[in-house]
Amino acid sequence: MNTIPEEFQIKTLLNQDTYLVNGELKKWEGQTSAVFSTISSTEKYAPTILGSIPFMGETEAMEAVDAASAAYNKGQGLWPTMKVVDRIKCMENFVIQMKATRQEVVKLLMWEIGKSLGDSEKEFDRTVDYIYDTIESYKELNARSAHFSKVQGVHAMIRRGPLGVVLCLGPYNYPLNETFSLLIPALIMGNPVIFKPAKHGVLLISPLLEAFRSSFPAGVINIVYGRGREVASPIMKSGKVDILALIGNSKSAIALQDQHPNKNRLRLVLGLEAKNPAIILADADLDLAIQECIAGSLSFNGQRCTALKVLYVHESIADEFNKRFAAKVDALTFGNPWDKSVFLTPLPEKDKPAYIQELIDDAISNGAKVINEKGGEHSDNYIFPAVLYPINKEMRLYHEEQFGPIVPILSFKDIQEPLNDMAESNYGQQVSLFGKDIKTIAPLIDALVNLVCRVNLNSSCQRGPDVFPFTGRKDSAVGTLSIHDALRSFSIRTFVASKDNEYNNEILQALLKSKESNFINTDYIL
Repeated sequence: MNTIPEEFQIKTLLNQDTYLVNGELKKWEGQTSAVFSTISSTEKYAPTILGSIPFMGETEAMEAVDAASAAYNKGQGLWPTMKVVDRIKCMENFVIQMKATRQEVVKLLMWEIGKSLGDSEKEFDRTVDYIYDTIESYKELNARSAHFSKVQGVHAMIRRGPLGVVLCLGPYNYPLNETFSLLIPALIMGNPVIFKPAKHGVLLISPLLEAFRSSFPAGVINIVYGRGREVASPIMKSGKVDILALIGNSKSAIALQDQHPNKNRLRLVLGLEAKNPAIILADADLDLAIQECIAGSLSFNGQRCTALKVLYVHESIADEFNKRFAAKVDALTFGNPWDKSVFLTPLPEKDKPAYIQELIDDAISNGAKVINEKGGEHSDNYIFPAVLYPINKEMRLYHEEQFGPIVPILSFKDIQEPLNDMAESNYGQQVSLFGKDIKTIAPLIDALVNLVCRVNLNSSCQRGPDVFPFTGRKDSAVGTLSIHDALRSFSIRTFVASKDNEYNNEILQALLKSKESNFINTDYIL
């Protein structure tokens, strides 16, 4: 234990024995699930137990549904009808309390999902910034709406209103940041939320439960635990969910949609899988391309939807690129999340090394070679990144989103080859394009923007900055997430219209002066 810095040691187990429903942290006395870390706290390797969480079922799921439905109350609830300024105050109160939990949440991010100290701190701080930026964006949205328009003799005040109850399911790889990119805009737009944490990164929500409870009215945010089929399925089958907000796998999203009795009423906000390629042209700056492709393919062990999951290298530079890329991968440092200069960290899923090995074996049996010396080396909680070349369409690795430390490379002669592959792919999130000659790059950009939703020029794929739209084509996304777009994804345009005559105008003036209506007002929020 003495090799682990004092501030990161697990000294007491965190047994999460409450859950948040209808504004109350209710005691859980039923079945629990142990939470383990694949990081060892002893000299001889053994998974570390961190604590436990409730194993809930249909009863608790329906309790959360009823609480959220009551909070919405057919659009008449306190939260959906509240003044914008008051909803903002609730959110500001929450983020103030959230900031006080930074040290504990960062520690749990490292232990639960193996994210490095620097990246864990970055995830927390970025999430806080995201909340503040969302508040500012909502103020701007409100200011643009706080007036009447007159068209063809009709006055109208047009605003964005809530849609109803949201089921929020976040991912394990960014259990704080990406979850909150759904949760925060959903809440601030006036929607009550039922939130189930991901399969990993569950305990790190525990320090935030009291902040949620004390910051929002009863039933506005409900947090339940358990497996998706035990908890999320009955919630969807109830038909009382208006928005499914999920970052995860398309199969899960389809299964949940299919359980809703009125799919045509269900709004979807989905961030799904991707197979983002890098295209390295013949005139690319190899030092830059290799640096960005290392970061793009192996940051957080490649466990990102935005990771580079296949590299297309022009045949004229393939040998040089492969040699230098493989050497750089072998030089990457593996260690525990708090170790200095660590790049590769333990995998949170205990079965992931075996899955990566399956992909390696399949690729080798179909003609690929592991071109880096350390590729595929196993340890108790890791498999060292394997760089595989050449990849072809017979291999599982070509088609599957590996979501782990393995890098497939193939060479191309004609640029139409990667373009055709991208067009045929089920995915269409992003691409990284490395090159310099504008006569080559210009037509490529014009084609690529119609195949994916973000073209990264001489840089790896990424989500941020959060003000930029984050979405995808085909099976990669439904809806758009960014600070600006997410507010629109979780709301609908609604308005009050009145014919321009003396009788109606007097009523509108009286409404504005009285401030009796939270909808019809021209208040400007600083």
